[in-house]
Amino acid sequence: MILGKKLVVVLPAYNAGLTLEKTFSEIPLDIVDEVILVDDASKDNTLEVARKIGIKYIIRHEKNMGYGGNQKSCYDKALSLGADIVIMLHPDYQYTPKLIPAMASIIANGLYDAVFGSRILGKGAIKGGMPVYKFIFNRMLTLAQNILMNQKLSEYHTGYRAFSKEVLERINFHANSDDFVFDNQMAAQVFYAGYDIAEVTCPTKYFPEASSINFSRSINYGLGVLGVSLSYFLQKTGWMNFKIFAPAKNQKL
Repeated sequence: MILGKKLVVVLPAYNAGLTLEKTFSEIPLDIVDEVILVDDASKDNTLEVARKIGIKYIIRHEKNMGYGGNQKSCYDKALSLGADIVIMLHPDYQYTPKLIPAMASIIANGLYDAVFGSRILGKGAIKGGMPVYKFIFNRMLTLAQNILMNQKLSEYHTGYRAFSKEVLERINFHANSDDFVFDNQMAAQVFYAGYDIAEVTCPTKYFPEASSINFSRSINYGLGVLGVSLSYFLQKTGWMNFKIFAPAKNQKL
């Protein structure tokens, strides 16, 4: 618990056998109530490692559902356990679990309902070994997104995110893609629902075992991201309607 709120960490895993134990060992279990791992049909020993280190809640996808599909299972399970705050952390040890208390505290104190760990604030991305082309790509996409969505995030592409229960119950994340663009759709949904997103500086690590997408998939991802931002712009201006911005559970935005 943190300030009386139940804190759940979710780990969307795919072939994370080499890094899962290190990631889990740094999760502050003195304030984290539950840890959930969703194994998206990994081809390595992710499942065995998860069981060995004692993760209580493990969900196994028999068929690969994709990065977005994995997160859907993560958030559904966290909400079913009564989570008040949910933090999504990649189990590839690219992001430090030591920021969990800071991110959770921002939500628990009622300051914001969503918090992103940003690799771009400060010099963490380049220091941590982010490839130069990915850094440039990140900056160009973020600039375009901020213009189209009238926001001021330092980056939209982090895989380290915290949400209040209210946000997860309000946005229609099940309408999102099962692929990597899911993260950007969620950010757009959060903004469209009227919430602000806080950011904390997050150091990051790039190494062979850390998950990443190749150049061709990065191009497809970038096009998808721009599509999401354009959809947000068209939705906000009333020119078009998109199902991802429809409220969840018949709630009215």
